[in-house]
Amino acid sequence: MKPAELSALTTEAFRPELADIDRLPTAEIVRLMNAEDRSVPAAVTGQLPRIAAVIDAVAERMARGGRLVYAGAGTAGRLGVLDASECPPTFNTAPGQVVGLIAGGRAALVEAVEGAEDSAELAAGDLAALELTPDDTVVGVSASGRTPYAVGAVEHARKAGALTVGLACNPGSALVAAADHGIEVVVGPELVTGSTRLKAGTAQKLVLNMISTITMIRLGKTYGTLMVDVRASNAKLRARSHRIVALATGAPDGAIEAALKDADGEVKTAILTLLAGVDAPTATRLLARSGGHLRAALDTSR
Repeated sequence: MKPAELSALTTEAFRPELADIDRLPTAEIVRLMNAEDRSVPAAVTGQLPRIAAVIDAVAERMARGGRLVYAGAGTAGRLGVLDASECPPTFNTAPGQVVGLIAGGRAALVEAVEGAEDSAELAAGDLAALELTPDDTVVGVSASGRTPYAVGAVEHARKAGALTVGLACNPGSALVAAADHGIEVVVGPELVTGSTRLKAGTAQKLVLNMISTITMIRLGKTYGTLMVDVRASNAKLRARSHRIVALATGAPDGAIEAALKDADGEVKTAILTLLAGVDAPTATRLLARSGGHLRAALDTSR
């Protein structure tokens, strides 16, 4: 990107009123930064109808077996990888169901990979390896909205027939223009000029949280606010599984432990056995018939 193009971006704008920020007391800089961060949720609010439309479109495709793929470079790419990596333990998603791609690969998670973000061809290659289908969704994430890797990812995905989403923090971006759905959370200039790991990164995190979390709610991965598809892979999550069953059923500890044991640790199955008064194999069949939606399984059990 040329210097003139960079200076035209709101996320890159210089703020003369903060030119002496390095001379201020630490407490004052903290106050300023906190005030800046408070503006981010308001910027996201303006995009809520677009975000909701994206979620409904993603959920519809994932219900048919599609995948959710994030693609970005630098901070944007890391946030996508983070969101994707948290879906299996939180929602028990299958391997490869939610994917995070970052320009430069895994090495780019901890250090910059020279030139990776400037390659649309690299994005096309990364996505070609996934063999996209029309039921897949690719979300290109870029603060500037011009990062070649993110734009290239969306362009390749659209040609492959996948649903495409562009998430940017500048208005009128090339990324949004290339996508089926566009989300532009314009957060304005950063406290540190051009450091889009700040407000822009926070905005991207908030939107990705919404996309993945509410999509999973639509797919029946929760029961109310409870993470009933949680994967109990450690002691903390086993304790959480017990608590979730307790909150959903009000059953005593002994009954909960027995139900979880019979259900091989599957929280939904344990809840269904306790609320519907059925055995674990029956609960498993009811859940399978309802597409994994606990409420629907409960309705059919009555």
